[in-house]
Amino acid sequence: MSKKRREIPVFDHPIIETHCHLDYLKDRPLEETLEQTQRVNIERVITIAVAPGNLAQVRELSTKAPWLYGTQGIHPHEAEGYSDTVEAEIRAHIGDNKIVAVGEIGLDYFYDKADRTVQREVFRRQLQIACDNDRPVVIHSREADDDMMAILKEFEQSLTRRGVIHSFTSGPELATYALDQGWNLGFNGITTFNKAENVRDIVRMAPINQILLETDAPYLTPVPYRGRENAPFYLPFVAEKISDIKELPLEDVIVQTYKNSLQTFFPA
Repeated sequence: MSKKRREIPVFDHPIIETHCHLDYLKDRPLEETLEQTQRVNIERVITIAVAPGNLAQVRELSTKAPWLYGTQGIHPHEAEGYSDTVEAEIRAHIGDNKIVAVGEIGLDYFYDKADRTVQREVFRRQLQIACDNDRPVVIHSREADDDMMAILKEFEQSLTRRGVIHSFTSGPELATYALDQGWNLGFNGITTFNKAENVRDIVRMAPINQILLETDAPYLTPVPYRGRENAPFYLPFVAEKISDIKELPLEDVIVQTYKNSLQTFFPA
């Protein structure tokens, strides 16, 4: 007999899903996903652009409901598809009403799906877009800590708004630098994985006022639903895990991460 999975908790205070990929979800109709997301009191959802081919799709998705938002940017996996035309499209729409950040951009030396020199150039070009438009940034960084810090240092003065290093799995040196510089760290279902003590160590060191909650759906489904496609409505499990790791009351975690999300992406 299979073990019964816990029902998804519903909190009195709303939460914000800061990072998912709605256009990549396949297990159920989008309308059903959005209904379930609202049922667990997720107030806003940010769906993230990653490739030249989905920039327009993310913009379209962000118009499907008043509480849906998007980003514009090219993931390091797709860096070799970056061009002046793609940059012009990002620049043309980065100020749109429902677009809240430049992202997902950065460096990935684990998969090396794009030449590292190209990744660095494209990362710099997109950071410049954020500088020019006073937008926060959603960063992807994997196995590239030294180069990530070096490039962020180049933009310390010109990047007036920071953002988040999402799905943080890097080392304590990058974490310390990013936190000192005012970046948030994004955490998701990885925090619930048995072998992710390194990530939980970073959660412990990060101030609660610099942590954002995310799912990265359809990837990284949290326990107890690991094995299924991830979805924004599993976000409450991440909040619970952050509370456990940091030994903080769950309500405090929910209220503070909500404030963090508003300050980062939806400043008054």
